Amino acid sequence: MYEYIQGKVVSRHPTHVVVETGGIGYFLHITLQSYDQIREGIEQKIYTWLQVREDVQQLWGFMEPAEREVFLHLISISGIGPNTARLILSGMTPEECRQAILTDNEIAFKQVKGVGPKTAKRVIIELKDKMLKTAGDQLIIKAGGSKHQAMAEALSALITLGFIKSHAEKALNQITKEEGFDLPTETLVRMALRLLSA
Repeated sequence: MYEYIQGKVVSRHPTHVVVETGGIGYFLHITLQSYDQIREGIEQKIYTWLQVREDVQQLWGFMEPAEREVFLHLISISGIGPNTARLILSGMTPEECRQAILTDNEIAFKQVKGVGPKTAKRVIIELKDKMLKTAGDQLIIKAGGSKHQAMAEALSALITLGFIKSHAEKALNQITKEEGFDLPTETLVRMALRLLSA
């Protein structure tokens, strides 16, 4: 319903912010990540999500669309509501959250209050494919840690060879999903060529 609200930040707190625009003050729930980027007394654009239930309507605010995207993925998991998703994203950046999912790092989620072992496992199982699908090469490059150079070089090589970027990304996604992130550039390119030529 609301994509974003742009207005003057009247007050801020680690869990919420009030933004005034058009003579109306909007109370938005936020994460610590967003809190760190919000400055009181100046005009800012805050991306939003409206939570609607029978008993409550709440606006949630995010300084980056990427944070909102990860937040919405998290609350799609049974056992994770907006408050738990806020705790997760207050303890790690959206990128760190994505990397934790892509690298099966259950511990990162189990450290969050209210997230038990079963829920942590569910987050990874249910969101891993979504993260791979929506993130493209950027997430895989970062999730690969020290191997990001090999991924970037392989993608660049495939594009230079005339393959469409989205097709090359899909092939690399499939390879890393099956083989992991520890392959050198030449192996990645060879395997991708086999997939793309099939």
